[in-house]
Amino acid sequence: MTSRIYVALDTPDLARAQAIATRVRHHVGGLKLGLEFFAAHGQHGVRELAHLGLPIFLDLKLHDIPNTVAKAVQALSALEPAILTIHAAGGRAMLEDAKAAAPPATKVVAVTMLTSLDAEDLLATGVVGSAHDQVVRLTDLAQEAGLDGIVCSGAEVAAAKARWSRGFFVVPGVRPANGVAGDQKRVVTPRQALDSGASILVVGRPITQADDPDAAARAIGATL
Repeated sequence: MTSRIYVALDTPDLARAQAIATRVRHHVGGLKLGLEFFAAHGQHGVRELAHLGLPIFLDLKLHDIPNTVAKAVQALSALEPAILTIHAAGGRAMLEDAKAAAPPATKVVAVTMLTSLDAEDLLATGVVGSAHDQVVRLTDLAQEAGLDGIVCSGAEVAAAKARWSRGFFVVPGVRPANGVAGDQKRVVTPRQALDSGASILVVGRPITQADDPDAAARAIGATL
């Protein structure tokens, strides 16, 4: 069975990203490339890693006016990413236009609330209510806009799945039991995330900063 772990290669160092991806490629289901990597290497870097044959999760969290986001998605279409992220907070028109502009095989998923944020952070930006409430609101918006799914923390994925049984749920901020949380505030273990309804798990530092990334990926996979 294909692993549901996507390893987050959040580094501006192309050689390092290639080395890690090469080592773990038999024990992960895909590669997540984010803003840090893309800012350093752009589409060329994505293509270089795509040569390994694993699905590419392009995590750029696009957020702008609808026309600009749609044009950006069109510009990325040649890469044919398996998954592409946009911010749910961009509004329904932006979500709809992004999905319409994406290749048919690309899952467009909306980021509901960053796992580095909590209720206090929400309040500071003028959003009233809990993290749970905000994720539920944006889950409904993404579903109504015709997207494929959302990104949310493991703490909210069960509630999101209850509202959207056929949604595709990406859960970042996943840490093994007794793992270091780092800058993530709402973390769960890989097993907890899957049991709650996650479709795929995004794991970064527990794999990429391990002495043996492949062994770390295998160890996490063994808990699933």
